[in-house]
Amino acid sequence: MPADEPQLKLDLGLEQSPEGAPTPPTSSRSRKAPRPNAVEAADAAPSDPELLFGVRSPDAIRIVAVEVAGETAVLFRREDPDPGALGRIHRHTEPFTPWLLATQQAPLAGARWRELEGEGHRWLAEFSTWEAFLAARAALRDDRIPAIAYSSPVRQHLMRTRRTLFQGMEFGEVHRLQIDLETASLDPQAPEARVLLVALSDNAGGEWVLADEDEAALIHALVTHMQSLDPDVIEGHHLFGFDLPYLAARAERLGIPLALGRDGSPLTLGRERRCPIGANSRPFKPAYIWGRHCVDTLLGVQRFDVGRGELEAHGLKEVTAHYGLSAPDRILLDRRLILDLWRSDPDRVREYARQDVTETRRLAELVFPTEFYQAQMLPDSYQQLCTIGTGEKINLLMVREYLRRGWAIPLPETPRAFPGGYTEVRRTGVLRRVVKVDAESLYPSLMLAHEIRPASDRLNVFLPMLRELTRRRLEAKAKMRQAGGAERAYWDGLQGSFKILINSFFGYLGGPFPFNDMDAAERVTVTAQEIVKQMARLLEENGNQVIEVDTDGVYFVPPPEVASEEQELAYVAQLERALPEGIRLAHDGRYQAMISLKTKNYVLLGYDGKKIFRGASLRSRADERYGRDFVARAVDYLIAGDLDGLRTCYLDLCDRIARGALDISEISRRERVTEKTFRSEARRRSRALAEGVAIGDWITVYERRDGSLALADDYVGDEDRWYYLEKLYKFAGRLREAVGGEFDRVFPPPSRRLLQAQQAGQAMLF
Repeated sequence: MPADEPQLKLDLGLEQSPEGAPTPPTSSRSRKAPRPNAVEAADAAPSDPELLFGVRSPDAIRIVAVEVAGETAVLFRREDPDPGALGRIHRHTEPFTPWLLATQQAPLAGARWRELEGEGHRWLAEFSTWEAFLAARAALRDDRIPAIAYSSPVRQHLMRTRRTLFQGMEFGEVHRLQIDLETASLDPQAPEARVLLVALSDNAGGEWVLADEDEAALIHALVTHMQSLDPDVIEGHHLFGFDLPYLAARAERLGIPLALGRDGSPLTLGRERRCPIGANSRPFKPAYIWGRHCVDTLLGVQRFDVGRGELEAHGLKEVTAHYGLSAPDRILLDRRLILDLWRSDPDRVREYARQDVTETRRLAELVFPTEFYQAQMLPDSYQQLCTIGTGEKINLLMVREYLRRGWAIPLPETPRAFPGGYTEVRRTGVLRRVVKVDAESLYPSLMLAHEIRPASDRLNVFLPMLRELTRRRLEAKAKMRQAGGAERAYWDGLQGSFKILINSFFGYLGGPFPFNDMDAAERVTVTAQEIVKQMARLLEENGNQVIEVDTDGVYFVPPPEVASEEQELAYVAQLERALPEGIRLAHDGRYQAMISLKTKNYVLLGYDGKKIFRGASLRSRADERYGRDFVARAVDYLIAGDLDGLRTCYLDLCDRIARGALDISEISRRERVTEKTFRSEARRRSRALAEGVAIGDWITVYERRDGSLALADDYVGDEDRWYYLEKLYKFAGRLREAVGGEFDRVFPPPSRRLLQAQQAGQAMLF
């Protein structure tokens, strides 16, 4: 806030209504009508629906796929079905014109040039053939002329025609087919390799398990079955990393055309790309089936878990068990024994595979509706939208609208560093009766309230898009609260798709995109820091204990008189009234206890008994299971205030490690194979173990006494017990702030001399 802004001091005491419900104190501010948020307070001029949804003519609805064949675009429409049925597919064609944008004209063969308004990429070139476009793109690259030249003809066509997919449809109205292979090996080139069976299911209620001792006949049957079903979407867990490439390799080995496309063309495998997953990315090789979308729930669930951080592993069984999507009688089989099990109990393997596709379908219905409803707005294929970053999605909206109005796309600014979100831990240890208050969509709200937009947005479409998305999300949330069943799922998927796009506008400002603006991004973060600091200051001035401040929210312990959830809600509402116009606060959670350790590392215990772990110091996929289990048990002792019990737990585990009493599954850890595995000196111990393992896959290893790493499958009781004792002490060290001054008593460090004595049967460890 400006330096001369008066300090805001509130009487946050709660009066009780005759019914006992808390009411705000009667002041001139609290008596006024609830104030609107930034969107509601903004200019209410009629919005242009084409900003978000492109053209909305009758011939643009219910398009489930677009493909390009030569100079023709093929549109697949699924007709409006009878209730409970899937509509039939109709095919339409229209001309396709490849195009690109460049900062200057160049002598490109076959190019028809047109100058656009504005600066930057102001020359639009159109071509008669895709080959001419590819040659032109290569020529511009060789001449180092900046250009926007999309490699996807589908994106190009949707961008220029302003069409989008799935308009007028709900998620359940596209035909989705799930697939899972059971194979004799993990390597399709191995001598014993073959497809044992193919399990299929769809969202129309069908389930099939195809099996044949003749592998060629099995693959032919799969092709026939898929062409008969004619799905719009193919779903699988590890679809790109295993099922489709394995199937393609076996078909090639047998000389069988894997003609899964709607035009009878074979499945093709693309070049390796990276799928953004939060701040990280994962390599994958996409597969393409003409006229259909291929989506991988393994990638989808990792993107879904960003910001939640709930999952320790992303395997189908672990994920569906976590989300309650598994059948009560779920069959679990050792993947390494599938071939033997297939010979001895084929019915059990069939049921196992059938359960796999059922769970894949349920998982897809959890993680993919967001991208489905985004496809109704964005000019790209559904398959692409499931694997591109959110900033690129905002860019698609911006570029489409500027082209619609005949304007150039600016050159991006060079990215620079600017302040990020404000984070601070003010209290550590075990705290009781914790409340989380959150400034809803703080960055977008500030952008709207302060009219913060890119300086290069000459047409002023950035903020109207953000405003309209936010208005529609509020509307969808209101309808979701009033609905149930399938209707509720529809509105929830819609509002979720809006939310992700809304929260991406700030990232777009600071990213490597044409309309980026580092100064605008910095203004947003600096203003947000002022707001969240003001929230914390107001809370502390009124008798609250602030625990942690994190970007757009605060964890705090309220005064004793604020005890019930209703009182907490009223308390948060009063705090909101002290903040600048346009900032909405939400009561974002209440907890029995919180173990606060350091910034973004804490445990929350809900009133329902469920625990939420946040931060790598508490739960990391790179940790051995014995360490994760110890931290989880330690949390229970800390919440109970039982430090003596925690000491006993620690010493017992030290003793078990020293005696070699832990199972290999407890002391092994998973390591992902990356390019660094084969290049980095720090990863040299893993190199030999990773030979033959695909980049992006995992190996499970343990530490040997001789200082080497070994695969868990090769375990012979030779683990480095001293390493695991020291590692346990490090796990305990993560809890130092919660244990406080008793740390050295509760967690005495292990002694190598005493370990050697115990191994010789002469002494206890401590």
